[in-house]
Amino acid sequence: MPEDPMLAHLAEVGTHNAEALDDVADLVLACIRAEGLVLTAGAGHSLAAVAETFFRAGGLACVHPIYTEDLQVFGSTRRAVEAERRPGLARGVFGQVKLSGHDVLFLFSNSGVNHYPVELAIAAIDAGCPVVAVTSLAATTAAPRRAGSTVAQNSTIVLDTLTEPGDVSYPEKNAVTASLSSLSNVYLWNQVLVRLFDRAERDGFALPLWRSSNVEGGDEANAALIERYGPRIPPLS
Repeated sequence: MPEDPMLAHLAEVGTHNAEALDDVADLVLACIRAEGLVLTAGAGHSLAAVAETFFRAGGLACVHPIYTEDLQVFGSTRRAVEAERRPGLARGVFGQVKLSGHDVLFLFSNSGVNHYPVELAIAAIDAGCPVVAVTSLAATTAAPRRAGSTVAQNSTIVLDTLTEPGDVSYPEKNAVTASLSSLSNVYLWNQVLVRLFDRAERDGFALPLWRSSNVEGGDEANAALIERYGPRIPPLS
């Protein structure tokens, strides 16, 4: 039976980003040790990756999702597309976040060229907040420079999803379906969590991790984390 092309893609993503993932894990561990927050952001379908980082069993409790309803495709696809390409929106959204000086921004943007993600990256860098860009360099190269720059050009570390322009993967010779960016985003995020756990375990440091509310003691453990981080992360309230 031929190898599943999706699994092969994820294996390639892991190998390609191995060194960068180690650097990201070091950066995030330092952030958490200093009581910083891991900010996560995206637009359109990249918000699926943001959802994966927030209030998720096994995920970090110190994650602060950054978004505005205008970017949500369920509310209105036309509005979401317009908002992602609207100059000036990102600084207002980022300006609502109370930074600690020890935070890290994870920015999911596969094409990496629209105004919102590019300007969000610039706003973070200007504020002294490192940016981890989860993007496709191939897609960025092929996309129009709507914002005059790219997410990758305004980031501290790049994690490359390796997705082709257009995001689709099947069939191989004339791809029209089976997008890979969301799979790659979640895979890269989980790779960060795995490396982060191993480093914290080595150092005897307890990570603030959510538990499933459907296991014994999960609700109680999560309630303690909400009490700890809720005052700093409004969506937890």
